[in-house]
This record gives sequence, C-alpha cells and structure tokens, in this order.
Amino acid sequence: MKRVAFICVHNSCRSQIAEALGKKLAADVFESCSAGTETKPCINRDAVRLMKQLHGIDMEQTQRSKLLEELPPVDIVITMGCNVECPNLPCSHREDWGLEDPTGKDDTAFLEVIGRIEEKVLELRCRLSQQ
Repeated sequence: MKRVAFICVHNSCRSQIAEALGKKLAADVFESCSAGTETKPCINRDAVRLMKQLHGIDMEQTQRSKLLEELPPVDIVITMGCNVECPNLPCSHREDWGLEDPTGKDDTAFLEVIGRIEEKVLELRCRLSQQ
C-alpha cells in the first residue's frame, strides 16, 4: 500500500484536513499522513469544528501538528499550495494541489477548501486504485 504525505507550512489546517479525509475515504488504497516545515501548538479550530460537523472526524483526537522529519518514508508527496519545497522528503511522485489557506476567513472559505480536498482525495484514490 502506498503512503501519501500531505505537506503544508504549519501542518495545522489544509494538510490536516487532507490527512483526515484520506484516512476516512481512501484507507483501503493508501495510508495518509501529514507534516509541515513548521508546526503550530494545535490544529486550526475552524478546521476541527467543521470536520466534526461535516465528517464526524475529531482531528484533535487522532492527529497532531508534525514536522517533515517525523514522517516515515513516503511514496507520494502532496503539497497544499504554499510553494513548499521538500528536498529532504524523497518520493516517487509529487504534486501540488494549489489550495488557498482558509485560516482567518469565514466558514464559506473553509467549506470550499474542505470540499476541494475531498474531491482531490477521491481522485487520488481512484488513480492509485487503478495502478
């Protein structure tokens, strides 16, 4: 099974959402993890609240902000759109999802990003299941 790392600067919002949705929607196809080049003391409160409401996932109970060095070896690296380069994270495939950070914005912005991440996780699941 492939291991996918979702990478963002602070590993507190988009990458955490992607990890959670990967675990929920694609655990039969790939293993999900996330990390950042820096960390925050906690996952974004709005992301936590909305993921609980929409998907019944309590990210505070199952995830934490992690640095790149804490990740196990990965097959696929997905950056969230913050132009993060991960030269010390070897992988066989890398792509950028180009998602705007909703931090500090209203719920509409978060819902749009969560929806886009869900679509992209499902697309990735489909692509990998065909390999």
